[in-house]
Amino acid sequence: MDPRPRFSLEVAAAGLLALCCVLTALVAVCDVRLLAVLLPLLALIALALWLGARRLRKGIAAYVSAAPFEGSGLQASLAQLELPAALLSGKTLVWYNAAFDRQLLAGEGAVLQPVNRVLPGLELHQCVLPGGQCLERAGRRYTIFASSLPGRGKEDVTLLYLVDDTPLKVQAAEYAASRPAYMIIELDGYQELVANLRDSEKARLMEAVNRTLENYFGRTSGFLSRVSGTRYIAVVEERHMKEIAAARFDILDKVRSLDEAVGVTLSIGVGRGGESLKACQEMARQSLDMALGRGGDQAAVKTPDGFEFYGGVSRSVEKRSRVKSRILATALADLIRQADSVVIMGHRMSDLDCLGAAVGVLRICKGLDAPAVIAVRREATLAANLIEEFERAGFGEDFIHPDQVLETVTPRTLLVVVDTHIVNLLESRDVFEHCGQVAVIDHHRKAVGHIENPVLFFHEPYASSACELVSELVQYVEAPGAKPTALEAEAMLAGIMLDTRNFALHTGVRTFEAAAYLRRMGAQTEAVKKLFNSSLQEYTVKSNLVEGADIYMGCAISVAGELEPGMAVAVPQAANDLLTIEGVGASFVAVQKGTGVNISARSMGEVNVQVVMEMLGGGGHLTMAGAQLKDTGIEQAEQLIRKAVAAYRAQQRQGAAENKK
Repeated sequence: MDPRPRFSLEVAAAGLLALCCVLTALVAVCDVRLLAVLLPLLALIALALWLGARRLRKGIAAYVSAAPFEGSGLQASLAQLELPAALLSGKTLVWYNAAFDRQLLAGEGAVLQPVNRVLPGLELHQCVLPGGQCLERAGRRYTIFASSLPGRGKEDVTLLYLVDDTPLKVQAAEYAASRPAYMIIELDGYQELVANLRDSEKARLMEAVNRTLENYFGRTSGFLSRVSGTRYIAVVEERHMKEIAAARFDILDKVRSLDEAVGVTLSIGVGRGGESLKACQEMARQSLDMALGRGGDQAAVKTPDGFEFYGGVSRSVEKRSRVKSRILATALADLIRQADSVVIMGHRMSDLDCLGAAVGVLRICKGLDAPAVIAVRREATLAANLIEEFERAGFGEDFIHPDQVLETVTPRTLLVVVDTHIVNLLESRDVFEHCGQVAVIDHHRKAVGHIENPVLFFHEPYASSACELVSELVQYVEAPGAKPTALEAEAMLAGIMLDTRNFALHTGVRTFEAAAYLRRMGAQTEAVKKLFNSSLQEYTVKSNLVEGADIYMGCAISVAGELEPGMAVAVPQAANDLLTIEGVGASFVAVQKGTGVNISARSMGEVNVQVVMEMLGGGGHLTMAGAQLKDTGIEQAEQLIRKAVAAYRAQQRQGAAENKK
């Protein structure tokens, strides 16, 4: 067999036509007047060659597909197959059986045609895989398999056979589209929101919420059921779940717009793609915990591939109970008493809120006579001033490098993690893995990668800071020496002031109550202010970062190369200062750090910087977040920030447009 039969036929035809053209040119040289006769004749020859080649291909098709192969081995093995089959030389169709001709060609000859003209989208390298390739042709769905052998020429010989599994694929698609997705819907902080409303106003609000939910899920083939005063469950098919996710759970916007004065919001947990309805229910429960842990007013969707988040654009509403703080303080004290020793640790590049909260937990341990230390890297902290104050007061031994802590850790050591709940952000992963028990105290919105199964999880995204949470715990620990000293109270007050930007953002009643308690314990605001002082070199670096900022879609973006050692504190300070510029709703400051880039993000509440940073693998809070990009240059990081900001702004515009509808 010619390894390239179609090519050979076309070359022969083209050669014959070229010969005719040459002869015509030679004759014209002798007598130009003959062109009037020769040119029409040449056109007729070209037409005859084209029609002849087409007729030849059809003849070959009829020959190789029909009677002349009767009784041959090829006829016995392939021609009588009910499955369509074809033979390729390279990518040229050289033979096919009657079933192929009937189902795919409708009697039109296609021998020596390119196979992609007959089967558009065919990929031979995919067909040779065990699963074959799925293609749709003439309203039917085929799975195409192939087997290739080296030919006598340069091109391989490939046998194709097609399985028409249209009914099976239709049923499989319907099965996938009808799989159930389980949803748990909860009204955020309902009791606090309606505490000052009359009964008639409460009834009218709940009637509006019920009607909105019923209308929303009435469009689907699923059902909605109210299981308690503030909780609903819904089960919808996967086909409708895709539509809901594509609309980015616009039910959140619909409910939020019902009464802006009250500010009612929903938290939604979704489980989809589970092996059973029970598995989806458990995934929905975990998703709801995640949504509530991130501050509410959002939907969290869990699939076998992980979590996805939608919404989360409104400010959190303070919804904490003193009873919970008292119970957790008692539980923490019991854990400390039962442990051999206690290690207190925060996140990498610890700040005043992180170390201030650690100092408060250390005071509880000292009041309970439990040996405890704070694990911190002094060479990589944003709170060096605070550590120096404690060193001058004679308490420098309380701050130990994580590598030294490992030498004293036992299976009965309790690790108290403050100001973070993400494993990858911990000061030391080794210390975390070696401690027998873990307790978590944090205020950041819950994110993927959180610490699994801690013995105590005090997580309040409505709190201003970790220091606010710890200051409440300190008040409820019943031990003679558990009350903080003036220096410890100043450390915790500094943490509150840092995360609230001097009580300007994300503050509630409990924030001021915590600050008042610390003030009673002897905290001096003048001393606290000194903890925020920076050197002239740090101030210069901060000024350069602010000066080099660029405004993009209402956000200030500043990037810089690697800073000198000890200058990292200037990054969040520059991010804060950029917010004072008119027209800036959020700021992003990125600096090179080795082979990666560190990003500090701040906002005034209009932009949820946590959502923006999560697009880059980071996290944080509504007004304060960050991210660490590995193996990334500063220019690439700037482009990633701009893309994330643009994506967030697009989501905002889409939400605003849906609200107008």
